[in-house]
Amino acid sequence: MAQVLEFKLPDLGEGLTEAEIVRWLVQVGDVVAVDQPVVEVETAKAMVEVPCPYGGVITARFGEEGTELPVGAPLLTVAVGPQAPQALQATGGDTAGSGNVLVGYGTSEAPARRRRVRSASPANGTAKEPAPAPPAPAPAPVLAEGPVPVISPLVRRLARDNDIDLRQLSGSGREGLILRADVEDALRAKTTPAPAPVAAEPAARVSPVRNGIRIPLKGVRGAVADKLSRSRQEIPDATCWVDADATELMRARTAMNAAGGPKISLLALLARITTAALARFPELNSYVDTGAREVVQLDHVHLGFAAQTERGLVVPVVRDAHARDAESLTAEFARLTKAARTGTLTPGELTGGTFTLNNYGVFGVDGSTPIINHPEAAMLGVGRIVPKPWVHEGELAVRQVVQLSLTFDHRVCDGGTAGGFLRYVADCVEHPAVLLRTL
Repeated sequence: MAQVLEFKLPDLGEGLTEAEIVRWLVQVGDVVAVDQPVVEVETAKAMVEVPCPYGGVITARFGEEGTELPVGAPLLTVAVGPQAPQALQATGGDTAGSGNVLVGYGTSEAPARRRRVRSASPANGTAKEPAPAPPAPAPAPVLAEGPVPVISPLVRRLARDNDIDLRQLSGSGREGLILRADVEDALRAKTTPAPAPVAAEPAARVSPVRNGIRIPLKGVRGAVADKLSRSRQEIPDATCWVDADATELMRARTAMNAAGGPKISLLALLARITTAALARFPELNSYVDTGAREVVQLDHVHLGFAAQTERGLVVPVVRDAHARDAESLTAEFARLTKAARTGTLTPGELTGGTFTLNNYGVFGVDGSTPIINHPEAAMLGVGRIVPKPWVHEGELAVRQVVQLSLTFDHRVCDGGTAGGFLRYVADCVEHPAVLLRTL
């Protein structure tokens, strides 16, 4: 008899406990191959296509589009085994998998075409009870080369979107597990990498009410709301600010870009100044362990930066920003910004920050008192850089002026430390040579 296997919503990592069904990619009755994407879900961190670990015929789906499911909840059922539908052979289908629960979420690197072998019972293709598989003998599909050791569906998606054959990679993880870094190394080795597809943005679902509408706080917006509320509840924050003459910093950037080579962004220069300041004032690169009543100072800087997207505010994280030069920072900021706008950031790229740099000057404003990105201890804000009257070398002149602000957790330091940090940042902005003396 054909075996009906249940596929549950997998753990997508980074502590995520639920996901919203955005779009079903298969219908009941479709033939699917091992590792074929079957549903697109939105977590609080990113949009993800989830591949199915079984090859066979879809017999049931669980959950309508827009439904939130917890990790471990049933997604669909698949009929596999020695008596899978005879239509597999009639249509030339090959399920390219063993039907067993393999390492991670599947064993095939390329999705097959969907083939309808029978119509779904309900109109929308969903079913509350698994439908019986059509009785017809067919040999169990066999994969000759064995499973691909990949756990994360995000790694599989990255490989699939960029035409990377996972079978050609050697995993650097434990017991040969293929990690994201292995796929990224293979991608860099390609001379013409394929662009990642843009994830479709689901239409906003709103409920009309009298005198207004109700907009659910879910997905990215819900995650932002939860984090900001927690920050306000737990962190006793304070803000200080100062105006700085950025004329020399802008001139230095112009000179660097005129020298040839990759262009250096202003954000990258501000990031270099920030990491140098954190090296002098490590109290601000920390978090409070409330359970232990301890301040934990960190020896690495994972620099978050605020990015506004159509899906809402996100904070991608540049790993080990303190060890990067301006050119590397520029490239990483560009990569993460593009991924944020296309909705392809992974959960790992949105978590783990130790300090945030917020360039709200792009909105045309001078200052702000932002909410700290919990559990971090501080955030540096940068306003717009505009010509203003300024006393320079004893004379009134028009200079490029920027307002800098620092919002900090008053538990990790007092005003003297916060003021010293902000003053050092301002000095580097006004006199970039100050930074050179401390490198």
